[in-house]
Amino acid sequence: MRKWIPAVLILAAVTASILVYPQLPETMPTHWSASGEVNGWSNRLWGAWLLPLIMAVIWVIMRAIPHVDPRRANYEKFAGMYDALIILILLFMLAMHIVVLAAATGMQVKMDRIVMPMVGVLLAAIGFLIPRTHPNWFVGIRTPWTLTSDLSWEKTHKLGGPLFIAFGALMVAAGFFAPEQAIWVLVIAAVALVVFLFAYSYQVWKGDPLKR
Repeated sequence: MRKWIPAVLILAAVTASILVYPQLPETMPTHWSASGEVNGWSNRLWGAWLLPLIMAVIWVIMRAIPHVDPRRANYEKFAGMYDALIILILLFMLAMHIVVLAAATGMQVKMDRIVMPMVGVLLAAIGFLIPRTHPNWFVGIRTPWTLTSDLSWEKTHKLGGPLFIAFGALMVAAGFFAPEQAIWVLVIAAVALVVFLFAYSYQVWKGDPLKR
């Protein structure tokens, strides 16, 4: 049943576009600055249907990935997590789509106080999921060392999960209390997280006698 939840989410996005399409202006806002000011516009057709289209493409690609991954057998070991990840990504995009449509129809939407907390919730949810992954080439924390050492993969993801949760919580807090600085918090924290996990995965890899 869970494999069809993505289709329901895509259908919900399509339905939302159909319902509000007559109310959309010919040119609608589709991009905002870090301060919440509109700095990008699209025509109504593009603005109403781009995100549902992207959602459908992402679903197709993510359903195909396990069939082309050289380590495809491992996907059976985290099938539930993988399905949850697909649902999570599409749910985030559906929420973004609804927010964009709401702004286009004239509702007062404070993007600077909405988007970053949403990103934070997404990152925190990913943090709950990634420790359940098994070695593969597409999903998870992929460094040269996690891809060539199952021990490095396991330990890096076990540590990376809580770090992603903390990162997500930081983004939620920044979005609510310092929205104008949230983008810099995102960039600096993301760089720090990537550098740390790269270094950690290498250190574990060095001590793994079974590394390839």
